[in-house]
Amino acid sequence: MIPVAEPWITDHELDYVTDCVERAWISPKGNYVEEFEDKFASFVGTEYAFATSSGTSALHLSLVAADIGPGDEVIVPDLTWIACGNVVEFCGADPVFVDVTAETFTLDPQAVKDAITDSTAAIMPVHLYGHPSNMEPLLDIADEHDLFVVEDAAEAHGAEYRGSPVGSIGDVGCFSFYGNKILTTGQGGMITTDDDELADLITLYRRDGMSRDRKYYHEVVGYNYRLTNMQAAVGVAQVERADEILEEKRRVAETYREKLADAPVRFQSEPDWSTPTYWMNAPVFESAEVRNAVVDALEDADVETRPLFYPLHDQPPYRGRNRTSPTTSVDLYARGMNLPSGPLLKTDEIEVVCRAVLNGINNA
Repeated sequence: MIPVAEPWITDHELDYVTDCVERAWISPKGNYVEEFEDKFASFVGTEYAFATSSGTSALHLSLVAADIGPGDEVIVPDLTWIACGNVVEFCGADPVFVDVTAETFTLDPQAVKDAITDSTAAIMPVHLYGHPSNMEPLLDIADEHDLFVVEDAAEAHGAEYRGSPVGSIGDVGCFSFYGNKILTTGQGGMITTDDDELADLITLYRRDGMSRDRKYYHEVVGYNYRLTNMQAAVGVAQVERADEILEEKRRVAETYREKLADAPVRFQSEPDWSTPTYWMNAPVFESAEVRNAVVDALEDADVETRPLFYPLHDQPPYRGRNRTSPTTSVDLYARGMNLPSGPLLKTDEIEVVCRAVLNGINNA
């Protein structure tokens, strides 16, 4: 089977992990965590980077550091991974799911503006499938209403908005290093920021709220959200190899667009303000019936696929609670899908995928 995603692990990663094992540096203690944080901060262009146990814990920790809590609302795109809504719930706040644009699959600034209330405390732009959100109008809204901006860049390592790396634009950026992400540590996350006060609070809350000055003295109720040194060792190698990984991701995306250029299908658009990194290639078809026929054709060709994210406002934990009525996210879910997008995907494998896509369209 041609997989929908796979990590690219080399001897470089193995060398660093072997060093950890031989030195017994397998817990969060060890030099690789700090090196990973330093290298990732440089990669994103921020003053600070804090490694965490997952992308979800990075988002949660960021909201905790921003003092998001009961009575607050956080604006979240309706089309994204459910952790974006869940972390708001963790804080006792209310997620408000708003619509995305059909062109980029990311937050619709007008929908955000329409959803603002006196209770709105934060906006969570998600750079979905490696495509940057349109940050300038979102930052204008945040400035006007004094809102915290947490970028979910879990799927967008290396993407840029108007030349600025995602994760360096809002108050904080949050990344995931799950096994299928552009850069991976198997499981893990990162918070990036330039804010000194937020950096201090993230440091405090990430290690069970323990004081930096007094051992086993805990100043607040905190969380055990640290990354292990072995995971960080993989992360160091991945960041050092980021350019070649991103180059292969671009190759895969360009090949899909070239081979499906004449087909009745469209991908996320690429406005002049965006430099995507193509975590997933997500075609949208003319109808749900065509999409379903393509899924069947790909399955017959032994090609793994997956649907787009199910709209959050209609997920069981949130159904009936949302005060907006997203429609574009529902339509994209019905007509879109993810194609195999790993950096190791060969051109002849992409050709197999594209032939199956065309067969599905023709047989719909």
